[in-house]
Amino acid sequence: MKIKAALDAAVNSGKIAGAVAVVGNRAGVVATATAGVRDPANDAAMTIDTVFQIASMTKAITSVAAMQLVERGLLSLDAPIGDLLPELAGAHVIDDFGDDGALILRPSARPITLRHLLTHTSGFGYDFMSGTMLRSRGPNPPAPGSLASLNAHLLFDPGARWEYGISTDWAGRAVEAASGQSLGDYMASAIFRPLGMNDTSFWPDPAQQARRAALLSRQDDGSFAPFPVEIGGGDAAEFQSGGGGLYSTAADYLRFVRMILNGGSLDGATIVTSETVAEMSKNQIGDIPAGKMDSIVPQFAFANEMFPDMHKGWGLGFLINPEPGPDGRAAGSLAWAGIANSYYWIDPANDVAAVIMMQFLPFADPAAWDVLGAFERAVYAG
Repeated sequence: MKIKAALDAAVNSGKIAGAVAVVGNRAGVVATATAGVRDPANDAAMTIDTVFQIASMTKAITSVAAMQLVERGLLSLDAPIGDLLPELAGAHVIDDFGDDGALILRPSARPITLRHLLTHTSGFGYDFMSGTMLRSRGPNPPAPGSLASLNAHLLFDPGARWEYGISTDWAGRAVEAASGQSLGDYMASAIFRPLGMNDTSFWPDPAQQARRAALLSRQDDGSFAPFPVEIGGGDAAEFQSGGGGLYSTAADYLRFVRMILNGGSLDGATIVTSETVAEMSKNQIGDIPAGKMDSIVPQFAFANEMFPDMHKGWGLGFLINPEPGPDGRAAGSLAWAGIANSYYWIDPANDVAAVIMMQFLPFADPAAWDVLGAFERAVYAG
């Protein structure tokens, strides 16, 4: 099988420690493949049920949760989100820094909306991507998973440009406020149980912990070392991160992306309407370019951009490539990733949904992107 061969070649060359890849279409699962180990410390093999920190692959699920509540009239895409989340009312934009380093702020030109949050046009960034945001935090930046990490000023007026950041964490807080449930409880009842995603949660149970892939870090010599960090804060987090806190398996996540491919339903369970999926799959940001990300912490992520030669769009939770990709996917496909080098795409034109999960930093490691490209080419080669 071409997919298995691509993964094995990457492991045998030392490019990666291990990976799990799955492919499906509207009708079912087409292919699965595993290679390498999930923990080099004990040589435990990667398996189809290996549990990964999926990090920012959480964002698409949070976006669907928010859109469920939009369908029910409990959330609005365009009302000021500060009406529901008072912390976001009267947001301020970082205008400059004084000679003494003090922040100079100004009121934002318009209120933040849920649409801004789901499209990453709210003005929020990430500390590890924006020197301005990190500097604004002061000498002791808050830890990931802390409530203080959400207390950030805006980098620009809402709607002015695309900037990857904590927007979807705030969308998760909106889901909690509108539903009256914790984000994990809401997702479990409204998404995970209906879809049979039994290995997806904000903290794995003991049996799932035993199947976890160890998070690794690429060293200067190309080898891997353990990097025992919970990206979303884990069980010590002060909030459930809608932007990056979930743990899942490739098989579970394939069920989620196949649901999107099927227009919001899977195996008799309707999660959102086909009209909602169509809206989520449509570019929401006009001529604003999406997808280019800087980094000031190269140990965590390299500066990167998927499809750098394209003027990409962003839907309500997904990157959209407006032209065919170089490795097979059609124009109009939906995609994103998790910072520990897990990736997915949804290609309605070719009836393909695909997921590949690795578990190492930094994000956009060239070897990881080589594996992703080889996987995609194998998928479209049949």
